[in-house]
Amino acid sequence: MLLDDHAMLRQGIELGLSNEADLHVVGSFGTAKELLEALARRPADVVVMDFILAPSDNDGLSLIQALNRRFSQCRPLIVCSHYTPATVSLSLKAGCWGILGKTQNLTELITAIRTVAQGRIYLQPCMVPALQGMQSMLEVVSMKSKMDYATPLRLNACLTPKEQEVLRCFLDGMSVNSIAAKFSRSASTISTQKQSAYRKLGIKNDSELFKFTQQFGEFE
Repeated sequence: MLLDDHAMLRQGIELGLSNEADLHVVGSFGTAKELLEALARRPADVVVMDFILAPSDNDGLSLIQALNRRFSQCRPLIVCSHYTPATVSLSLKAGCWGILGKTQNLTELITAIRTVAQGRIYLQPCMVPALQGMQSMLEVVSMKSKMDYATPLRLNACLTPKEQEVLRCFLDGMSVNSIAAKFSRSASTISTQKQSAYRKLGIKNDSELFKFTQQFGEFE
């Protein structure tokens, strides 16, 4: 379902998604009230919604909380013009599954919808620094894990490709020196990338990394 108080934007998104065989828009609404009433009649896997609606309408955080409380199987995906570290952090804590800037193209939106529909958190890489103020990325993941979803969560969107490959190799039992030799990088660079990934995921040591992957699945 789509929620935005700009009809032209909704129509453009709906037209773009109509070419995707696996994505079906089952409703398009201009107010939170219309959306909630529609969800009571017909479920949806993902709600693509603006964070800032009309002044007389619900604020984004309240709506995300209402969606999680009343329609727990529906995953909110925010598409917004502007975002701040507080917006990203608070939205995730409230129960949002993804955040995408309106400056992105339709292809990126389609990727975000599919990611969220699979039970995975979607974030643009440029939004990752906004999470540094959170106590831990695991704080968000732990909250999500309490919901009854079969698909394990992965936070690959938070990590660079090099950070992901370093963690994958480490989980395969390779040492820092072995990983450095494999990718023709210095051991110092590998260590830096590993620690950067740990910081983004909110984990402090190797033990927490193994616990993370056991609970939520390994990095793709």
